[in-house]
Amino acid sequence: MDVMLNRLAEMARRDEELNELLMSSEVLSQPKEMAKLAKEQSGLQKILVPYRQLLEVLEHLKQANEALGLDDKEIVEMAEMEIEELEQQKEVLVEKLEVLLIPVDPDDEKNAIVEIRGAAGGDEGNIFAGDLYRMYARYCESNGFKIEVMDASEAEAGGYTRIIFEVKGGEDPYGHLKFESGAHRVQRVPKTETQGRVHTSTATVLVLPEIEDTDFDLNPDDLVFDIHHASGAGGQHVNKTASAVRVTHTPTGISVNCQDGRSQHANRATAIKLIRSRVYEEMERRELEEKGVIRKTKIGTGDRSEKIRTYNYPQNRVSDHRIGLTINQLDRIMDGKLGDVIDALIAEDQKQKLAGN
Repeated sequence: MDVMLNRLAEMARRDEELNELLMSSEVLSQPKEMAKLAKEQSGLQKILVPYRQLLEVLEHLKQANEALGLDDKEIVEMAEMEIEELEQQKEVLVEKLEVLLIPVDPDDEKNAIVEIRGAAGGDEGNIFAGDLYRMYARYCESNGFKIEVMDASEAEAGGYTRIIFEVKGGEDPYGHLKFESGAHRVQRVPKTETQGRVHTSTATVLVLPEIEDTDFDLNPDDLVFDIHHASGAGGQHVNKTASAVRVTHTPTGISVNCQDGRSQHANRATAIKLIRSRVYEEMERRELEEKGVIRKTKIGTGDRSEKIRTYNYPQNRVSDHRIGLTINQLDRIMDGKLGDVIDALIAEDQKQKLAGN
């Protein structure tokens, strides 16, 4: 525990430094720097509040243990009772601090960009992509997040061949959804059939943090824009005006197409936002690869092709294959009550980090 206390003491010293900096005329004259330091201090408080509580408990424990050496039997008995209670408080605070000291993914607090595509299963895969979108939309709504559809291609039989949306607001949008990347498999009687046979179809989900232009410098000279007519079952504006935008990042070959906006300007802005996050992720992957580091989140690989979850309608069951979690409440989960699954994934990630995996 000494190592943890030393680390916490360093954080407390940093908090004092921040107090002085935030009151200095130099920082007060720089709003951006002031906001940055205030944010750092706010993050420290989540750890320092229980740390100060722990210091208080440790001081009381020291005093209670000293009282055990007194000749007064009544005081000794009271000290023993107090020690038992204080030891329990100490254990709770230490466990809490161990979790709080787990390295935080700096991307967790960013907005999330989620892309869902219908995959295997044709029409049924697209319909399932629509079901997943509604599931995430309801989950986000009930957890204080806001959703904004960035681009969508509706499928003729229902659902989407592809839908991209942004999740923002609330606390840690990307942190809540980052483990959703992968292949989601559905087992049910297709809505497009009447024969009653259970089929297996899939939809893929990709979750990226929204990368601001201040986080990653995307060279405009590396981008090639192509303006074209929208295509697909996308509604009344499809094919009427050349407002769809395809942008390609030439160094990586990554390409993004946006056609859902009602103007070329809107589609261009969305395409740039999407390609910045895609290119950032690819550059990060290449950098880790060059260093010989396996690109892997603590829970699964984060790859779109990894089979992560099965939704079995006949048995009303959802199974997450990465952590061996099975919940027999598929109807509730599809209605957006996804908290038990997401909380379990976050808890397992924390557990593995604590174990040093």
